[in-house]
Amino acid sequence: MKHKNIMVVGTSSGAGKSITVTGLCRVFFKDGYTVSPFKSQNMALNSYITKEGHEMGRAQALQAIACDKDAHYKMNPILLKPTGDRRIQVILNGKSIGNMGGFEYGKFKSNLKKEIMDAYDELKNESEICVIEGAGSPVELNIKQDDIVNMGLAQMIDAPVILVADIDRGGVFASIYGTISLMEPEERERVKGVIINKFRGNVDILRPGLEKIEELTGVPILGVMPYFELDIEDEDGVTEKFNKIKTNNNNINISVIKLKHLSNFTDIDALSINEDVNINYITSFYELGNEDLIIIPGSKNTIDDLKDLKEKGMAQELIKLSRKGTPIIGICGGFQMLGGKVLDPYGIEGDIKELPGLGLLDIETTMEKEKVTTQYSGILKGKGEFLKGLGDIEVKGYEIHQGVTSGQEESLTLDDRLVATSKDNIFGTYLHGIFDNLEFTDFILNKLREKKGLERKVSNISFDEYRIGEIDKLEKIFRENVDIEAIYKILEEN
Repeated sequence: MKHKNIMVVGTSSGAGKSITVTGLCRVFFKDGYTVSPFKSQNMALNSYITKEGHEMGRAQALQAIACDKDAHYKMNPILLKPTGDRRIQVILNGKSIGNMGGFEYGKFKSNLKKEIMDAYDELKNESEICVIEGAGSPVELNIKQDDIVNMGLAQMIDAPVILVADIDRGGVFASIYGTISLMEPEERERVKGVIINKFRGNVDILRPGLEKIEELTGVPILGVMPYFELDIEDEDGVTEKFNKIKTNNNNINISVIKLKHLSNFTDIDALSINEDVNINYITSFYELGNEDLIIIPGSKNTIDDLKDLKEKGMAQELIKLSRKGTPIIGICGGFQMLGGKVLDPYGIEGDIKELPGLGLLDIETTMEKEKVTTQYSGILKGKGEFLKGLGDIEVKGYEIHQGVTSGQEESLTLDDRLVATSKDNIFGTYLHGIFDNLEFTDFILNKLREKKGLERKVSNISFDEYRIGEIDKLEKIFRENVDIEAIYKILEEN
């Protein structure tokens, strides 16, 4: 098959672009094609580290799984990570090239078209179909001139376009009509179909509106996706996972500190697939105190988030609860906060050169110029109160951190650096994806169940298997509600 491509743009952020690309990737793969996802530029809270040690958007890594491929930075050559103070860390071809302000990056990004085309051309040479994802809205008039991720990219790679609109927000017909109307004539010609996302109710009620919008825009409606529950990773803060869930004494209640610069909250997903686990994202100290476990997740700016926890009174409450015996797990930036202090001699994260930590582990962290980005596999030793009875198990994950941590706490891995450690009821690790390790997670949850007098459980499915099941569920919903034959025709005609 000659290489084909198709691009998915949305009427807004959170319209459903990522999930549409994931679904199409799975459909094409299951139909026997070699498929690759592509997003030229991604701004995201969640990132992923490839086998080669390159950093990329988590959404594209998930889409690679849908294609049964290893994730590679060329699927997302530009990743932007907000770091606070109106600055972003720019990841180019998997490696950080430093922090920039928005205006500075706006001028710089015009230099990146060659990098984008080089990455795309590599995928083009190894794939029969590329499914491309846009970002935000394709008609942001103030930044449209140097667009490298929406209709500007569609022109660069000569791609037909599908527009996705979220009906759950309301005003779906206005958003479809307005988006297409604001496009230039040559851009409108690229739009070959519309998918309406998150519809609740009987589609027949919607049909008069569908017919009218087709008449007004000249663009066919390819399908109406129903509102459905799907448990796969979210790309950014547009997620329902942050909605509060009330505690239940018959369940395990876990409080996750929703940091100001929260990063890689997908680490928690493997816990949430357990039916007797409630996850609550906490923003105020008065919400703490009724949980069985507290998790301090990753951060894109450890020092600023640690400062924020102190100013809100959260730090003091965490220290108080730890002394009462509440288990606390810190991951990456959260791990760094558990120590005695965090140092930033080079001003990597801002103007604060040193800040005391929570003092729950006898460690300290220094922010270095070089960023650690690596996949990890090794032996975790079940030592100390926190992991007593676990034994030695193999764990895997990935690391993304600017800081180097050292101190008096014993390493729980066989490495010459501190990847994981514990003291009393405190556990800290640099491993993103730590809860994807079934044996580790079962041990932690059963320890919490025993403490509450609940029955022990053994998981019969790994998180990797669960995720594939959810992707296949998405494929089935797509086939049932979207005109896949029409999409193949769009591919053939381009």
